[in-house]
Amino acid sequence: MRPEVELPTAITVPRATDSQGMSYLVSLPRRIVTVWIPLGVFVIVLLFPFYWMVITSIKPDAELLSRTGNPFWVIHPTLAHIEKLFFRTGYPEWLWNTVLVSVVATFVSIACSVLAAYAIERLRFKGSRYVGMSIFLAYLVPPSILFIPLAAMVYKLHLFDTRLALILTYPTFLIPFCTWLLMSYFKTIPFELEECALIDGASRWQVLVKIVLPLAVPGLISAGIFAFTLSWNEFIYALTFISSSEVKTVPIGVVTELVEGDVYQWGSLMAGALFGSLPVAILYSFFVEYYVSGLTGAVKE
Repeated sequence: MRPEVELPTAITVPRATDSQGMSYLVSLPRRIVTVWIPLGVFVIVLLFPFYWMVITSIKPDAELLSRTGNPFWVIHPTLAHIEKLFFRTGYPEWLWNTVLVSVVATFVSIACSVLAAYAIERLRFKGSRYVGMSIFLAYLVPPSILFIPLAAMVYKLHLFDTRLALILTYPTFLIPFCTWLLMSYFKTIPFELEECALIDGASRWQVLVKIVLPLAVPGLISAGIFAFTLSWNEFIYALTFISSSEVKTVPIGVVTELVEGDVYQWGSLMAGALFGSLPVAILYSFFVEYYVSGLTGAVKE
């Protein structure tokens, strides 16, 4: 008789339901506790300032100064504060000045940052690493110290109380960080692409314009959003270099022109803050994917 041969024990294949991962979110209570409650708290904290600005903008003065009633709701909404902001103050001019200064300063800063970041990261000259580190360390210098020597230069160049003073001074704190950000992004672009182009006879300028920049669009958008946001919300330089109402930007105009002595026009102040923050919020909503990928340096070989 043949000896009995033991058959191998069948291998148990784990079911899909036994796999680890997001299975802990299958049950509704766990999903509520781990996802919906934290998400709801985050949304409330994030959107509450906008809600408060909206209800304050449309509240009449009687409700704003009243100690009774629900402070989080409006009983008799009004557009008087918004009408005063746009038609009885220089807010439209402040808004135009802010847009002009922010856009021009952003483009100037991005252009300089692209050239600096590409030279430091790709040309590999002696001491390039130290130059890159020094540029980033320059960003750490607080503007509250830089505006003192810059003020002397602005006065000597007869640029005081002009938009050009802000356009020329804003890149002093925009270029260092944008250069550092683009340096990190240029690292992720395969160097072999540039070598192939150089072998085919392309110049460094053609390599930068036709190869590197198209691949670095997310990084450029990320740096542009960062520079535009800082320019839009800048306060110290605008307060120091601008005095005329028609040249002021939104952050300065709202604070200095809508406060009459010890009387704060809260309705118009909140309306100005609301309309001043909307362009930046809209910009982020359209380019958030490029902004995140630019910060993470998402370029695949």
